[in-house]
Amino acid sequence: MDFSKFRDRNSERDENEESELRVTDRRRRFLEDDTTSGAPASADSPNLKPSYVAELEARTEAAEKLTQEVQSRFEQLRSQLQRETDETRQRLNRAADERAERGKADFIASLLPVLDNLQRATEAAASGNTKEQIDEGVRRTIANFESALAAAGVEPIKSVGQEFDPELHEAVETVPVAPEEEGKVVAEYTRGYRVGDRLLRPARVKVGRSSERMRTAGE
Repeated sequence: MDFSKFRDRNSERDENEESELRVTDRRRRFLEDDTTSGAPASADSPNLKPSYVAELEARTEAAEKLTQEVQSRFEQLRSQLQRETDETRQRLNRAADERAERGKADFIASLLPVLDNLQRATEAAASGNTKEQIDEGVRRTIANFESALAAAGVEPIKSVGQEFDPELHEAVETVPVAPEEEGKVVAEYTRGYRVGDRLLRPARVKVGRSSERMRTAGE
């Protein structure tokens, strides 16, 4: 029997087995290396983010924080301003109401002497006083009333002898006059009054027209 051939076959089989083992080992190492490379980085791994990116993020965060602080301060100032404005408006309204009430009370107080004089005139007429005494009491009453109106800023409108003004006068009647009196107020039926530039009521007046114009209008 030829043992040499048997040994050669065994050697060849051993070499094949070793080759297979070596290939298998390389695959195992490759798989292990691949698994290790795919694992998540350790928490202790260094931060690879560029420094300028980190600086920009820090600046952005600081800017956002500053914006929030400014917005909060703005809201506080706006609320404070609104509160102060409301308080000022209420204070002004109260002051205006107080002035109006005080002005009304002062005007009513100035009319009380007029009422007193009217009562005295009535009593004088009932007591049989003379007409002159009664007339004097009425004139005083009128003077007191006019003083009260003047104190309140009320002014009478001048009429007689003035040029007719439709803004101030209401023509109730016309009468013939000389040409130089054309368009002038010759008589006053009811006195007009105004406060400043505001007309309380117009004066009701009689207006002169020249005889020539009246005759022409009649034809």
